[in-house]
Amino acid sequence: MDVLIVTGMSGSGKSVVANSLEDYGYFCIDNLPAHLVGDLVSKLVANKQNEGLGVGPLAIVVDSRSKEYFSGFAQSLKQLQENGISYKILFLEASDDAIMSRYKQSRRNHPLAKDQSLAQGIRRERELLEPLLEQADQRIKTDYLSPKDLADKVFQYIHRDDQADPSQKLSIVVQSFGFKYGMPEDCDSVVDVRFLPNPYYVDALRPLSGQDREIRDYVYHFPETRIFMDKQLDLFLYLLPYYIREGKFTFTIGVGCTGGRHRSVLLAEDLSRSLREAGYRVTLVHRDIAKDLQKTRDA
Repeated sequence: MDVLIVTGMSGSGKSVVANSLEDYGYFCIDNLPAHLVGDLVSKLVANKQNEGLGVGPLAIVVDSRSKEYFSGFAQSLKQLQENGISYKILFLEASDDAIMSRYKQSRRNHPLAKDQSLAQGIRRERELLEPLLEQADQRIKTDYLSPKDLADKVFQYIHRDDQADPSQKLSIVVQSFGFKYGMPEDCDSVVDVRFLPNPYYVDALRPLSGQDREIRDYVYHFPETRIFMDKQLDLFLYLLPYYIREGKFTFTIGVGCTGGRHRSVLLAEDLSRSLREAGYRVTLVHRDIAKDLQKTRDA
């Protein structure tokens, strides 16, 4: 879908949904006045005439925090239709008891209860949202859902038509680095490949990097390289589904050698390729690939 409009009762979990959508790759805008939806979305999302910035997928959170909630909203939706921009409305529901409990725990003010009781504010909001509830393409009741359960339901909803693999919930970053420049602070797992012979000490190989064929031939000449990489891949393929089950959205793997130019670069690229072939979304980063080469030139 091009655009997902997220709305519903205050305290029903819209912030959790917005955060989850960002983790799933959506560009999210929270608390947008309803009468601005048509103009802003039309500028951000490419339409049938290839007009717009091409931002997408896009999620818009619209709710009773906006004083102009109903002012121009119907016109905004009509404008999207006229511009050929498809959209869905996701409505989050919760019982009065659940909402009251959440507000008491958070000690926050309900947006419509500033001049009246919490119960009156909730009742007033239900009346305001009733027309939009009737238009919703999907309703999720959140009374007994944990944040992780709600994120799972959102994932299932946005991928209901394409039968997406659950592995797409997780974004993996594989980063090569040199231990002598310090370990990355954000690694969830570190693969230390310093036990392998170092191409740096071969004069002809020193100026090259792990992206060159000569380095590959040298490192994989040692049988322990392939055995080690096979075992690492088996370990990650075993562990990653459990990280997904526990609600993890990003997982960073550091692959380190001494200088971060030869062995770590080569093996980070190979690990990234294998994880992509297994169906995961992977970003590859080479943090220190140019540092040793610069020192060699300066010398």
